Amino acid sequence: MEEAFVYRHQKKMRRGYTTGTCAAAASGAAASMLFSGQKISIVSIQTPKGIRLSLEVEEITSGPGWVSCAVRKDGGDDPDVTHGMLVFARVEIGDDGEKDAGWYTYGDKPELKLKGGPGVGTVTKPGLACPVGMAAINPVPRSMIFSQAEEACRKAGFTGKLRIVISIPGGEKQAEKTFNPHLGIVGGLSVLGTTGIVEPMSEAALIETIRLSLKQTAALGKRDLIVVPGNYGERFLEKVLGLDLNQGVKCSNYIGETLDMAVELGFQRLLLVGHGGKLVKLAAGIMNTHSSQADGRREILAAYGAACGASRRITEEILQAATVDQGLDFLEEENLREPVMERIMERIDFYIKKRAGGSLQAEALLFTNEKGVLGMTPGAGKLLGEFQANSEKT
Repeated sequence: MEEAFVYRHQKKMRRGYTTGTCAAAASGAAASMLFSGQKISIVSIQTPKGIRLSLEVEEITSGPGWVSCAVRKDGGDDPDVTHGMLVFARVEIGDDGEKDAGWYTYGDKPELKLKGGPGVGTVTKPGLACPVGMAAINPVPRSMIFSQAEEACRKAGFTGKLRIVISIPGGEKQAEKTFNPHLGIVGGLSVLGTTGIVEPMSEAALIETIRLSLKQTAALGKRDLIVVPGNYGERFLEKVLGLDLNQGVKCSNYIGETLDMAVELGFQRLLLVGHGGKLVKLAAGIMNTHSSQADGRREILAAYGAACGASRRITEEILQAATVDQGLDFLEEENLREPVMERIMERIDFYIKKRAGGSLQAEALLFTNEKGVLGMTPGAGKLLGEFQANSEKT
């Protein structure tokens, strides 16, 4: 593959290619073999990013008027749950023989139809790039698939009807490890990819997933939102606060981007619930909480500890602490945990409201598993109570 490597954090990392690229390549190969009758072992495809790939064609089978083949997904040095899976395309001449429901259509002569088979999920909630009831094959991959099939038709002089079915064996099980169940995509994986290329450690892909979840929540008419960075927050939300993520999303480390998108999509109130070991960084205005971007946990605790009267010994101990919980233990030795957390929550309140602007009320609740709730911004308690009351009604 041309331009196969990229540098991330001083490391040379190999790019991969998306499920959309695999589906398009397999569709083009199957259509070409259908018209030519000749076996193809390598298929060439130009991705939207401008990188040309030569991919191996596997599992070729055929019958009267149809050909099926697969291309194997390669996630490069940033593999996800689809890495190594076979993405199949079955291409068949003729009308579908059934109602139009569930088929994406393209063109007239030739007339191309596309749908998902086993292992490809079905969209059940509004707000995503695919209509409700249709296969989760996103717009760019759909365009790529149709383009590859149309090119094969053009070369063969074919102007009739062609149907394409994309399937991913094992996709239903693997989808349980993705955001799909929360997004309302059932029965399998999504066929994704806006560039056709998987970028190692791609922030853009993660942020786009968060955006989709936010859009879906907005499409349901909800204007109040719960946000948690990850599994710790989700478990605390459920087991301690008695809530779930039906009204919210996971935002990973992208606090700032999530606030930006919530404003863009018209949300009115947002409650961020997260572990203190991550969200304490917000007190220094750190809106991407990944450790590769910034840390500052110990420094924040130490600085506010000193401002609240911590001794030099305790301040030095905090600066060497392994965790936020340990740093809080040191503060408790001098009865400073509560005043320090009050000051920290004041700064968190300042920074998240500054990022959210005037149209979105942003509040935060910090906890640790060991110590429970550490602190809340001024409006968090009231907003939390409303979420809990609404949850009881439903």
